[in-house]
Amino acid sequence: MTDVRTLAGLEVEVVPGSTDPVLAIHGLSSNRRLWNWLRAEAPELSLIAPDLRGRGGSVAVGGPSSVARHAQDMVAVLDELGLESVTVCGMSMGGFVAVALATAHPSRVRAVVLVDGGFPMAVHEGLTADGVRAAFTAQAARVDRAFADVEEYADFVLPGMPLLDRHDPLLRDYLAHDLAGGRVRLDPDVLVADATDTVLGPSRWRELDRPTRLVHAQWSTGPDSPPAYPPERVAQFAAGLPALQATELVEGVDHAASIMTRRGAAVLARHLSAVLAPSAG
Repeated sequence: MTDVRTLAGLEVEVVPGSTDPVLAIHGLSSNRRLWNWLRAEAPELSLIAPDLRGRGGSVAVGGPSSVARHAQDMVAVLDELGLESVTVCGMSMGGFVAVALATAHPSRVRAVVLVDGGFPMAVHEGLTADGVRAAFTAQAARVDRAFADVEEYADFVLPGMPLLDRHDPLLRDYLAHDLAGGRVRLDPDVLVADATDTVLGPSRWRELDRPTRLVHAQWSTGPDSPPAYPPERVAQFAAGLPALQATELVEGVDHAASIMTRRGAAVLARHLSAVLAPSAG
């Protein structure tokens, strides 16, 4: 049975299973229910899924915030759980946090599995600090609205995620976790600070020495949109980083659908199984 705890000030869902634990780190404006599809696809996985500071059940844990600060939060969560090292899975910004964790605290990380994140994104090239702040301040404006129910909230957010099935109960559960009393549980200042750091901040990805895998989407937002990781870019990462042991393009999905669909989750589950297998060590 799922166990929800407060660890290092964060609300954390601990999902028991038959595998070694996987620390699952969600994305920028997301929450821990992002892993609903992975849980459905691979119920054997033991997951540690926090709501990052400023989101969901951890919305009251404010800034200052950054990718490095989230990595420190993850160390504190592992400390409270008494876990010396784990496999880390991160999606989008969560991938950048996973890389920061693995490079700053390599002894705490056995392997890294990234989902459309963690390495510099092609779609971010040319963005300035003002551009990032403007884009994500607009995204954070949903906190100023009151939503009558999950249905109205879905009407608001799903146009930006065109490949998701609004009737999917896993999606409805994910959206419901964003809300409390009709309000979105998201700290705008934390969101903008994290977005700026993810897009423009320094990255130590070249220092990765933990076994790493990257699952990446064919598109960014809907069919034929430019992907965050074009195949030629992924090939450059693989050529320049010995730790990057496997990559896989998930066809027919965009950034959100790379994890928020059973198709995307099945690919991720396969890569997690590979690094969790006894022979992987």
